[in-house]
Amino acid sequence: MEVTRTFDIVDQLLREKQRNDALAVKRNGKWEKFSTIQYKEFVDNFSYGLMALGFKKGDKIVTISNNRPEWNFVDAGMTQVGVVHVPIYPNQGKEEYIHILSHSDARMVIVSFQEYYDRIKGPLKKAPNIEKVYSFDKIKGMADWMEIIEKGKANADKFKDKLEKIKAGIKPDDLMSIIYTSGTTGLSKGVMLSHNNFISNVIGSYPVLPVAPEGIFLSFLPLCHVFERMVNYLIQYRGCGIYYAESVDTIGDNLREVHPNGFASVPRVIERLYDKLLLKGKELKGIKKNLFFWAVNLSLKYELNRANGSWYELQRKIADKLVYSKWREAVGGNLEVIVSGGAALQERLARVFNCAGIPVQEGYGLTETSPVIAVNYGYYPKMKFGTVGPVLENVEVKIAGDGEILMKGPSLMLGYYKDPEKTKEVIDDEGWFHTGDIGELDENNILKITDRKKEIFKLSTGKYVAPQVVENKFKESQFIDQIMVVGQGEKYAAAIICPAFHFLHGWCFKHDVKFKDNQDLIHHPKVIERYQKEVDRINQTLGRHRQIKKFELTCQEWTPETGELSPTLKLKRRFLKKKYKVKLDRLYGYTDETGDVGLPLN
Repeated sequence: MEVTRTFDIVDQLLREKQRNDALAVKRNGKWEKFSTIQYKEFVDNFSYGLMALGFKKGDKIVTISNNRPEWNFVDAGMTQVGVVHVPIYPNQGKEEYIHILSHSDARMVIVSFQEYYDRIKGPLKKAPNIEKVYSFDKIKGMADWMEIIEKGKANADKFKDKLEKIKAGIKPDDLMSIIYTSGTTGLSKGVMLSHNNFISNVIGSYPVLPVAPEGIFLSFLPLCHVFERMVNYLIQYRGCGIYYAESVDTIGDNLREVHPNGFASVPRVIERLYDKLLLKGKELKGIKKNLFFWAVNLSLKYELNRANGSWYELQRKIADKLVYSKWREAVGGNLEVIVSGGAALQERLARVFNCAGIPVQEGYGLTETSPVIAVNYGYYPKMKFGTVGPVLENVEVKIAGDGEILMKGPSLMLGYYKDPEKTKEVIDDEGWFHTGDIGELDENNILKITDRKKEIFKLSTGKYVAPQVVENKFKESQFIDQIMVVGQGEKYAAAIICPAFHFLHGWCFKHDVKFKDNQDLIHHPKVIERYQKEVDRINQTLGRHRQIKKFELTCQEWTPETGELSPTLKLKRRFLKKKYKVKLDRLYGYTDETGDVGLPLN
């Protein structure tokens, strides 16, 4: 039986690829595993339960959940009765919650635990369409999701034949999920995705996955995000087991416990992994320290296809035995792939990890494209550093006259929910989706992203600056956690820099820099001098018009919770420009005011 709908994957697993650890999660210090048979039972019983509650095709259910096997049970259980799954990021703001809960027309909400319920208690009052809230974990006074399962078991005989008829009637192009894009401006849009959108992307991405069906993946990126969700379907389609990490903070421990063959990641996690490796190296002494940084410097020069010659490869072999092998052990020892997506990966990180035998394959896509448009394979010539790899076989890409990447294919969304006007703005009359990204294709159909179309700005000198390119370069510094480059209509580019406080605090201790708090720290002359030195160093690698002439430091980290970053860790530029208006004005001499956070935000 061909897989054409997402829930077909579960049936395929039962027929062909049964395993005892189809899904696993660490709870109370132990890994709890679910077999394929248990998986299927939960899915069907959830479907029966929904039918008993009167849910029908086209109804919507919201989930606000961490990564866990139950997410899969309810996802497949909903979709095989035609109910539309609306997963929401747990770290949304109040306005977003109110918008999504009401705009989606959802009838029910399922939350993981008390903390997530507390976040939506207020917004629920403004969403009269929500009839009931259930929770995965037991919460006093709240309905338990197992009530639906038990109701399903009690009605299994009654609905068994009806469920099979409903499943048979669900078409690949039927609406299966609405994912609200986080966006960097305004309220999010509901991207309507069909079964075929996801399945076509799974099939298109399948040849890129190097892991055998017996393998296992670690999962920690939010399943409500289109990237992790598609990978979640992909690795189940492959037959691999999925182990859900306790949290992003426990990834290191979980890697060493599970010894996975792969995981999906955003660049920020890979950057932090690299920073931790460097910190370990700095703790070494004498010849061990020298060897460590010799290996690091060697990896920064790595080229594919043995292009550096036999002498380089001999050195790499020595470095592998002495250093890189220990890096691999630190990430579990079995990694065959890290799939990077969600934002641009620094080219040096792709070189370093691939050189060390930890394959990083960068891809590219959007929520609207389900998501993968292009992805690097694990080998030359289908991998090229500084690119997002070859366009998928079942996707078409062309570059518009202004450099914008246009896409067409079966993974293209059905449209924005209840918003035909915005749909028309991004999908033209010929069916091409306008990504908003600037890029170029080489002769091997390998795609390179150069910037966001809407984010490129023009200096008063007439020169254009692609901020993401400059920002990525500056984020290579251990002193810089995040940076926003500005300069539209100004004589020069400037930046607001969010320091990497953990590293900066260590530097201050080493150099006897005393400070009361971060507010005091960022105004310390020695700290400003050190950041100026860092900015000057990186500026030397950039063209004159791209160089940062002035900068301001912030005293607080940027996070999705505090609003500076989207849930996928992209800069929310409009928010940042409002928050740091005083700093921005000062950078261009419009004010003499002092202060750190700019205009107060309500």
